[in-house]
Amino acid sequence: MGIAAKCLETPIITSVEIRPSQVSSCVAELGHFLRRYTRHLGREELREDAKLYIQGRVSDLDRKTAEPIARFYGVNRFRIQEFVGKRPWDDEALREELHRSVVEELGDPDGVLVLDPSGFQKKGTESVGVKRQWCGRLGKVENCQLGVFVGYAGLGSATLVEADLYLPREWAWNPNRRRKGHVPPDVRFRTTARIAEEQVRILSPRFPHAWVVGDDELGRAAWFRRRLRRRGERYVLEVPANTRIRPLEGRLPKGCRKQAFRQALEWAKARPDSAWARVRVANGEKGPLDVDAISIPVQAKLRTRVGPRERLLVTCDVGATPEWKCWLSNADDSVSIETLVRVAAQRHRIEECFERAKGEVGLAHYEVRSWVGWHHHMTMSLLALWYLTRHQRRLGEKNTRHDGAALCRDDRADAPSGPPIRALGGA
Repeated sequence: MGIAAKCLETPIITSVEIRPSQVSSCVAELGHFLRRYTRHLGREELREDAKLYIQGRVSDLDRKTAEPIARFYGVNRFRIQEFVGKRPWDDEALREELHRSVVEELGDPDGVLVLDPSGFQKKGTESVGVKRQWCGRLGKVENCQLGVFVGYAGLGSATLVEADLYLPREWAWNPNRRRKGHVPPDVRFRTTARIAEEQVRILSPRFPHAWVVGDDELGRAAWFRRRLRRRGERYVLEVPANTRIRPLEGRLPKGCRKQAFRQALEWAKARPDSAWARVRVANGEKGPLDVDAISIPVQAKLRTRVGPRERLLVTCDVGATPEWKCWLSNADDSVSIETLVRVAAQRHRIEECFERAKGEVGLAHYEVRSWVGWHHHMTMSLLALWYLTRHQRRLGEKNTRHDGAALCRDDRADAPSGPPIRALGGA
C-alpha cells in the first residue's frame, strides 16, 4: 500500500479512551519496556536512574526537570542531575536500540524521514550553543538553543528518532566557551543543513523509507537537495515562496525560446482554477482535510547557474484562512500530484511529535548546560516519547476491538511507584 492510501485511511489524530486499569498496567509495562535500552548503561545505579528519569518524563508532574522528579521519588536531586548532566553513558548505543525498536514496529518501505530544526528558549549565556537566533516555535529571534531533529513516519504513526545540537560559530570557535560547555574536541561548526545531511547519511540505511521531507531552511539549500539526489533519496522539501523558478512546460511567449524566471508563489497564483487539483490529505477528527495543489516541472534559479529539472509543488489549505506552501521534489513524472501532496503533509507529523514531546514528556523541561547533558536529556526524551507512542498504538488497537482487558502485563512487583503516567491522546 502506498503512502497516499495510508494517509487517507489513518486519521491524523486518534482519540483513545484510557481506563484506570490501563494506566496502572502502563506503569508496570514501563519497566519491561526500559530493560531493552537500559542494559546498555551497564551499572545497576545508572539503570535505576534512567528508570526514574523516564518515569518522571511520562508522569503528570507539571515541571519535569531533575529536581521535581528527584523530590517526588525521594532521592537526592544531585543524583538525577548528575545522571543526565555529567555521567559518561553512551547516547549512541541507546539511540541505535531505539532505532531498531521503531523499525520493528513502524518499519515501512513507504516510510518518511522528516527533518526539522527546533528551538528551545533559554535565559543567560552559559547553556552550550545558546545565542540570539531564530526560534521557529516562537516565530521570532530569541535567546535559545537550536536542535536538529529527525522524525520517522510509517504505518500510520510517527515519532522522533534523532536529535543533534547546533553549535553556532560563536561557540565552535571560542576555546573558553567550548571548555565551559564540555564540547567534545571533534565537534566542529556545522550549519543546520550540514547536520541534517549527516543525519540522513546515518539513518537512511537504518530506516526503510521512500521519501525525505523537510522545512524551507533545508529546502532552500540547493547543495542539500543535490546531495540527496546523489544518495538516491527522493525528497519533497519546502522552499521559500520567492524561490525563482522557470517552468519547463506551457506555452512560450512569442519570440522566446524559454520561459522567464518567476517567483514560485507568484507563478502559482496566476494559474487558472482549472489548473488546480483538490487533494484529500487525511481524514481528521473534525472532518476531511483537503488542499488545493498544482505541480509542474521546473528549473530553480541558483546563484551562479540554473538547477536541474525538479518538480514544483504549491499547496493551499482549503479553509477560511488559506496557507500557501511551496515545495521542490526530485520525483519523476510517474508520481501523481496526490502522492506528492500527501508526502509533503508528512512534514506536519513531526510538528505533532514536537507537540506531544513538549506537552507530554517535557522535551523543553531541562536545566542542563553542557553538551553531554543536552544529548543525554534528548535521548531520554526520545525514549519516553517512543514509549508513549508505542503504548498509544496498543490502546488504539485494543479499543478498536472493544477489549476491556488491561493492555500491559500487570506485574506490580516490577512497577515503580510514582505519579500517574500521562496517557497519550494522539499519534
